Amino acid sequence: MDRAVTASAFVHQHASHCESGVMSSLLRHHGMPVSEAMAFGITSSLAFAYLPFLRINGLPLIAYRMPPGAIIRGLDRALGLGVKFEKFRSREAGMARLDELVDSGRLVGLQTSIYWLPYVPQGLRFHFNAHNLLVYGRDRDEYLVSDPVAETVVRCARGDMERARFAKGVLAPKGKLYYATREPSAPDWATLGRKALKRTANIMLRTPVPLIGVRGIRMLARRVERLPADESAKLYIGHIVRMQEEIGTGGAGFRFMYAAFLQELSGVTGYAPLASLSQRLVAIGDRWQEFAIATSRMIKRRDPLHPPALATHLREIAQQEESFYRDLERAAAAWRA
Repeated sequence: MDRAVTASAFVHQHASHCESGVMSSLLRHHGMPVSEAMAFGITSSLAFAYLPFLRINGLPLIAYRMPPGAIIRGLDRALGLGVKFEKFRSREAGMARLDELVDSGRLVGLQTSIYWLPYVPQGLRFHFNAHNLLVYGRDRDEYLVSDPVAETVVRCARGDMERARFAKGVLAPKGKLYYATREPSAPDWATLGRKALKRTANIMLRTPVPLIGVRGIRMLARRVERLPADESAKLYIGHIVRMQEEIGTGGAGFRFMYAAFLQELSGVTGYAPLASLSQRLVAIGDRWQEFAIATSRMIKRRDPLHPPALATHLREIAQQEESFYRDLERAAAAWRA
């Protein structure tokens, strides 16, 4: 594969979410324009998980998508990219390898801690170690960075990049970098789409662990219902909203992105039922946003703090999502080439 990056030729693409945005840019660079929504949906990355044993600032991890790396690995399998992943025990080796790859013309993806990236506004930084970005060039001790959450390309000093790549804690990146070694194969979107829909329905409906999928939403509802109506409850429900609306793309945002994927997949394959499913998922995304608004009003004392009301809202969302994924599964089963 010979597709060297030149700083003047690289085209930055702003995106909603870092991993899907990075892979959309990487695929476009390698000659296959794939939207962020398609990258997200075709890898079955929509999900829900309530993980009380993983803590962020002492509070449980609540995720609205598959684990970090799922989009990269999924597109690698689907499109034959030959993605190579590398991690490092020493900072020196990790930085030297990044320099080597970038100087040879590779477009390199990195896993980083968003907290240590100086171009990110201070108010948006938090200790999250699975933020993805692309390095497309180097100017002495500054890296030329395409970060999907940034409006334009940015520069990052070597010391800051090193700190971001070797941050400690949950999901520590350990200098992880990745790059494609082959040009992508021409996809059969109908075949990939059917498989992707079935996987997503299975994740949300049939994962045996009750913390995942629709059962996970209901478990979170039970936890919220038991909260005392005091400041500790505000901290807990505020954390839910932050995980939903600020960290990554959030619960509603991921639903909207998957809805866009269904709409696009319907267009490229001609399978009409996906368009109406897309509209239903947009409505579910709206319900997640309404939950966030109701929670925020309680935190700001505009409405009385009443955790059981929020739990009821979550159960209603769970019911709507269960119905949606069952119909998604039926649509995938009825889809014939």
